[in-house]
Amino acid sequence: MIQDEIIQLVDARNRPCGTAPRRQMRRYRYWHRATYAFVLNASGELCIQKRTMSKEVFPGYFDLASGGVVGAGEAVHVAARRELEEEIGARGVALRHCFDFCYRDATNHVYGSAYLARYDGPLTLQAEEVADAFWVTPQQALELHPSTPDSRMALERLIREGFLVSAMEE
Repeated sequence: MIQDEIIQLVDARNRPCGTAPRRQMRRYRYWHRATYAFVLNASGELCIQKRTMSKEVFPGYFDLASGGVVGAGEAVHVAARRELEEEIGARGVALRHCFDFCYRDATNHVYGSAYLARYDGPLTLQAEEVADAFWVTPQQALELHPSTPDSRMALERLIREGFLVSAMEE
């Protein structure tokens, strides 16, 4: 069960400092790591997910990236690849690490790692977490409401710092 999944905890400086079951991490709002894989197709559109209503955080919101929490002892890039495979069925996709960032609100304390991926294959959605997925331009993605604030923060930075432009030129 997902609530029993063991999560890598970090301190306020993003240094590993222990582990905890997911439910405990959420209850006590522990700092943890998460991945954000922004998936672009050949047309430069982003894959957007509509979260299921059963998600523990931001149910029913639009998620602008594939991703999730990092498991205990799991490397961040491995977690990003795992989440891509689980959520949209994208396997063997090259990931480009763009930056790390900190997201904090009343209930979440996250050190995020943002990645870019190119993918034009079929989408196979994880029914427990993803209600729908579709492709839109980055600007259209920013106009979706409600969207997860952490993925929105990361997408705004990707745009501001030119990562999407450079990804399309590759």
